[in-house]
Amino acid sequence: SLEPSLAATAASFSSTTRTITDADVHAFVSLVGINEPLFQDARVAVAEGYSGRLVPGMMTFSYAEGLVIQGGSIHGTGLAFLSSDLTIHAPVYAGDTITVVVEVTEQRPTSKGGRGVVTTRNRVVNQDGVVVMTYTPARLTKGRDA
Repeated sequence: SLEPSLAATAASFSSTTRTITDADVHAFVSLVGINEPLFQDARVAVAEGYSGRLVPGMMTFSYAEGLVIQGGSIHGTGLAFLSSDLTIHAPVYAGDTITVVVEVTEQRPTSKGGRGVVTTRNRVVNQDGVVVMTYTPARLTKGRDA
């Protein structure tokens, strides 16, 4: 379960979960051309001090965004992903299961009516309750006219 500080509040929600399989990692690194041995061979990763085949951070981020979008919270309102800071706190391994805790941190209208910017703090958490990644997307959304 999630540690108490990660529990959803009125201005937050948790996504469903997703287990990242070895086949997922193979497909992703092949598709985007990441020929780093740490992502291709668990033996190499173990020899470098990790406990198994690593999942690329960009893959963890992509899967996290998929979980957020699958939840439907921005369907029909999201217009653009504007920016984000991203920090990786711990490795993700093939076989790990992740979920995303999304907390709204700011909402503001834009100077152009009918649009706003919503910023969230998204914490990607593994099956052991460890926060493995934090990112803070700012999204352009449909809004009410001023």
